[in-house]
Amino acid sequence: MKSFQVVDFNAPLREVDAPTPQPSGTQVLLKVKAAGVCHSDLHIWEGGYDLGHGRKPLSLKDRGVSLPRTMGHESVGEVLALGPDAKADNAGLKVGDVVLVYPWLGCGKCQTCLGGDENMCAIKPNAIGVYCDGGYADHMTVPHPKYLINLEGLDPVTAAPYACSGVTTFSALKKVEKDFNTPIVIFGAGGLGLMALSLLKAMGGKGAIVVDIDARKREAAMAAGALATVDGKAPDALEQLTKAAGGPIRAVIDLVGNAATAQLGFDCLGKGGKLVIVGLFGGGAPWALPLIPIKAITIQGSYVGNLRETKELLDLVRNMKIPPIPVTTMPLAQANQALLDLQQGKLVGRAVLTP
Repeated sequence: MKSFQVVDFNAPLREVDAPTPQPSGTQVLLKVKAAGVCHSDLHIWEGGYDLGHGRKPLSLKDRGVSLPRTMGHESVGEVLALGPDAKADNAGLKVGDVVLVYPWLGCGKCQTCLGGDENMCAIKPNAIGVYCDGGYADHMTVPHPKYLINLEGLDPVTAAPYACSGVTTFSALKKVEKDFNTPIVIFGAGGLGLMALSLLKAMGGKGAIVVDIDARKREAAMAAGALATVDGKAPDALEQLTKAAGGPIRAVIDLVGNAATAQLGFDCLGKGGKLVIVGLFGGGAPWALPLIPIKAITIQGSYVGNLRETKELLDLVRNMKIPPIPVTTMPLAQANQALLDLQQGKLVGRAVLTP
């Protein structure tokens, strides 16, 4: 089995050859067909998050991420073998099926996990590609067949991002669904932003104004159906947003998550509006505290999504025939280059590694 692993933070990935694992217990062995390269992978590769205000960065090592680690939490694979205990509880899964891997695992035993929200587990997070090895490889194992969703004919390369950028934006959009009758604002026109635009339309939303500092990404957002785009660095960005909305802005989804986007997102909201923060670029909160109650603003975090939402998302994609976001396919051997391209802002949409 060939994989590309983080062996030291901020160091090039190392190519590793090892025996292909055999599934035991409830495990399922997959031959990887596609692995998306996500901005969260950059944080894992770099080793932490910027908390702003001069505070010590949030270290992934302190959060239990150990090295070496094979990243890749947006994975699609073909079922090669099932462990002896998986065969009796496989939900119809069979060898040869092409499946999306739900990666946001927890301890599986606490009340949060048993309630269906493993992505929110605080006891022992066990996300695939973060705390255990993921899809930057030609083979991978998944702990249980319940985390595998049959693609039923969807293209593996364009479907891989649904495991993160898809379910992340779907879950965030559901948090502002009551405001879909007015334009919402989306910060960021990368893979998540373009995904959000396509999902918003399928979910019945009026549309979105997209903010991004990259002209190429703003063009991609317009091509994907944005009502308007705004350069976040423009001195009159707030005025542009207000004019484009044509009325009070009720909902903002910040897929970037830095001090500048959080401030502009807060400022553009009308009274009683909601700011949903998804992005992890980092920094410190910029708001004047009195304005939060004066404007009656709700500030909510949204972290990926649960297994139920991922299944709902794939049903929506099939039923509404949602077009995929732009993807750049790259061989698995170019995993390092894919990370660099993402870090340097060269990608439009998503890079997907294909072993």
